[in-house]
Amino acid sequence: MTFQISTVNHVTVVEIIGDIGGQAAREIQDHILPQIEDASHILLDMHQVGYMSSAGLRLLLLLYRQVKEKNGHIVLAGVSEEIRDIMAITGFIGHFTIGDTLEEGLHALQEDS
Repeated sequence: MTFQISTVNHVTVVEIIGDIGGQAAREIQDHILPQIEDASHILLDMHQVGYMSSAGLRLLLLLYRQVKEKNGHIVLAGVSEEIRDIMAITGFIGHFTIGDTLEEGLHALQEDS
């Protein structure tokens, strides 16, 4: 699992490449969360994530809480059907705006601004 962080139109974009299992979730928590600590508008680009474990769901919850504390917004983009199904079953999907593409996600965040 690797990641890239960039800024597009005042939105922090985090692109995750690879599956989010237990180890990857710990790496994201240790390396990404501190880097985006001050961000209030985050787009999590997941179009290259094929699998997410329960540790990944926990990570999404941590990220959601971190952003909400700042009255910010988080949008997920490119989420696979399998991961959407897991998020729906666990009740997580209602907490997130999901865009099919990066562009849709950016548009949703700009509307929320």
